[in-house]
Amino acid sequence: MKNTLIILVFAVVLMLLNVAVPAQTRLNSLNGGSVDVRAQRGKVVVLAVGASWLPLSSKQAEFTNVLAKKYSGKTVIVYFIATDSANPKSKNYATDEKLKQWAAANSLTVEVLRDPEGEVITKTFSLDQLPAFIVLDKNGNQAGDAFTGIDPKFDITVPISKRIDSLL
Repeated sequence: MKNTLIILVFAVVLMLLNVAVPAQTRLNSLNGGSVDVRAQRGKVVVLAVGASWLPLSSKQAEFTNVLAKKYSGKTVIVYFIATDSANPKSKNYATDEKLKQWAAANSLTVEVLRDPEGEVITKTFSLDQLPAFIVLDKNGNQAGDAFTGIDPKFDITVPISKRIDSLL
């Protein structure tokens, strides 16, 4: 009986720890080092989640630059999250160097973070479509639904800006 009680208490503690610990959101930067996108306390964080092989990611890079410029000097950080595969056998494989070249070719002005296969960001924020934009509040929590898909004829920075402005 005593062993059963100990096992039960241990199981409950493990479940509570699992619920209390937020998903890991630390990603490697193409500039070296790593960034925990949820740990930017006191700042609104915008995550542009895409991949170099997605045709609409070039338009996404353009929108990302618009947001970065608009909120420069404010308590807003914008990152581009590249979900390209790190597996050389994958058809969506890209080296860090190839991602740097893609970022330069698209004049991307924000820091690029790497999330191979989208294993961290797409699961943490339940994304089912790329490209996407996610806005995090000043406590690192997702602020509303992700903005998914990009219509090149629609300026997606307008609704994203409204969300950001509501958090400043």
